[in-house]
Amino acid sequence: MAARPRLDWDALLKLQAVEKIEKVLSRRWRLGLGFATADGSTVLPPQRGSECPSDGFCQVVQARPAGALACQANARQIAQRFRDERARGALQARAMQLGCHAGLYELAVPVVVDGRYAGALLAGGIVAPGAEGADAELATIDRRTAPLSLEITDYSVARQRHLRLTEADLSLAAELLEVAAEAIGEHASGAAPTRAGSGGVESNRYRGLVGKSAAMLDLYRLLDRVVASDSTVLVQGENGTGKELIARAIHFNSKRRDRRFVVQNCSAFNDNLLDSELFGHKKGAFTGAVSDKQGLFEVADAGTFFLDEVGDMSPALQVKLLRVLQEGTFTAVGDTDVRKVDVRIIAATNKDLRRMVDTGEFREDLYYRLNVINIVSPPLRERGDDLLLLVDYFLDKHADGKAAARKNLSDDCQRRLLEYSWPGNVRELENEVERLVVLAGDELVIEEYLLSARIRERAQSGAVITPGSPHSLPDAVRALERRMIYEALVRNNWNKTRAAGELKVSRRNLIRLVQKYELDQKRPV
Repeated sequence: MAARPRLDWDALLKLQAVEKIEKVLSRRWRLGLGFATADGSTVLPPQRGSECPSDGFCQVVQARPAGALACQANARQIAQRFRDERARGALQARAMQLGCHAGLYELAVPVVVDGRYAGALLAGGIVAPGAEGADAELATIDRRTAPLSLEITDYSVARQRHLRLTEADLSLAAELLEVAAEAIGEHASGAAPTRAGSGGVESNRYRGLVGKSAAMLDLYRLLDRVVASDSTVLVQGENGTGKELIARAIHFNSKRRDRRFVVQNCSAFNDNLLDSELFGHKKGAFTGAVSDKQGLFEVADAGTFFLDEVGDMSPALQVKLLRVLQEGTFTAVGDTDVRKVDVRIIAATNKDLRRMVDTGEFREDLYYRLNVINIVSPPLRERGDDLLLLVDYFLDKHADGKAAARKNLSDDCQRRLLEYSWPGNVRELENEVERLVVLAGDELVIEEYLLSARIRERAQSGAVITPGSPHSLPDAVRALERRMIYEALVRNNWNKTRAAGELKVSRRNLIRLVQKYELDQKRPV
């Protein structure tokens, strides 16, 4: 049995998502985040406090030696429950509401790293919604905490302050904990040491990069030369080819591996919001700027900053990014002070930046600054037999830690996968494999009929005549139009603006067509 992942909690607490969620929990409900190791033997609260309300009954209990020991025992019970969930194959980063020794309740979410239980996030000292009344609550607390011999003054004051959450509050707090747990799990998965895959499927150094085709071997050799340097890297390739995995592989094999790896998608915000997100802002810089905000470049200082979809950056922000690359300096929005950072930038795009330079959409000087080292993430259709290796990798991944045996594909099912063109690349393939595992239920062999319709029909970039194809020209045109729209949406990760640009139609017209053909991101064609 594989050992449980060991997490560097000090580093994980500095993740931007975790820090933000911790602030929301503290400001809204006076809650903090507590952390338990995989065996539950140690609770590791952040330096800013524990998972209990800052002035509530829970902290009074924890201050007593017997109360602290009971809290430790409670953490071990939570860990055992999550280990049992994992053994049944039911472990997910989902919040549970559990009772504690003091008669209160806490939220607990497991941290899952590559399907394995690695620890837990806790937020406690809560009175459960729907309790029968204050008298019943206090009676339960009195009974449970009597052995602790609490000081009467502290006890009576704190007892009146213990935290009550509504159902809506509890649901929101649970969702925030789940997001934090998922962020920690994803980060730890990228940072964890690698393992050799079946038959050498997975690169021993570059976790998550799977394959031994000529294209992937060329990529590994290039990464071997790149990781030791501090040079800026431009990763180009279609959506779903794993550009962020390449960036993570570079960071976690570089001398900056112990520093932060920060990710920002440049198409996720409008120009003003992205400026504030990247470079920060001063209080009063604009409406709603009620306090100073640290930008992501400062967060990434001494580490690596992965800028995804850099081709969507506005000309004004291109100028600021160029300055960071040239001088390592920038100014926050609304500020006059120049700030200096040491950040390695890895940029990625699925656009042709060279063409954008020629059309004036992208600065030529920035292009050359970004394109010091160019890495192309190969599309799945150019990776030969890697497809079946990836299928095996994903089947192993979805079987790991689950009670059910690993599933396999029938020969006909494999043949259909090989015939398909995979416009969504590896991301689309992983989603399809996960779907097949779920639909197969208890069956150990996954048959062809379970495949999505688009794959069974051998839909490729060119028209393919199959049984059941439209027999009239209008029907064929509609089928082709629907197929082209779907594949453009998949290639662009369902971003309708980019898909409309690729198809040379207006966004409004594309939305109309998506509705007409009942295309849905969650429902494959």
